[in-house]
Amino acid sequence: MAAFTGASSTALISPQQQCLAPTRISGLKMVSFSNLGRTNLPLSFRRLQISCAAKPETVDKVCGIVRKQLALKDDVSVTGESKFASLGADSLDTVEIVMGLEEEFGITVEEESAQTIATVQDAADLIEKLVEKCSA
Repeated sequence: MAAFTGASSTALISPQQQCLAPTRISGLKMVSFSNLGRTNLPLSFRRLQISCAAKPETVDKVCGIVRKQLALKDDVSVTGESKFASLGADSLDTVEIVMGLEEEFGITVEEESAQTIATVQDAADLIEKLVEKCSA
């Protein structure tokens, strides 16, 4: 049995219903689904929405801003998976990081959205979402 994990739930499909083709692109594991002509897949699979992670350039910019705002030494690794708290950021540091991101990318981050940011990847994903929304 294979599992596909979404943002808030995990759905299971049997081996007879799956056709998975994993590939690696820019460090992300991509999986394609096919129901092999059957219509007995759950409704959630028939209306699967794809959400892509932020571009590597965006993640790199966010890493640089975080490194600068927290005055991190060169030997400290900052990646998309880095949590602000584990890098030593307190709530004031996080506010300053968000302000730096707003200035760099020309966006405005609402307080509700800012409170959901825990990692560099979270910040990069939110930035791309806001930039896309502004340009639409």
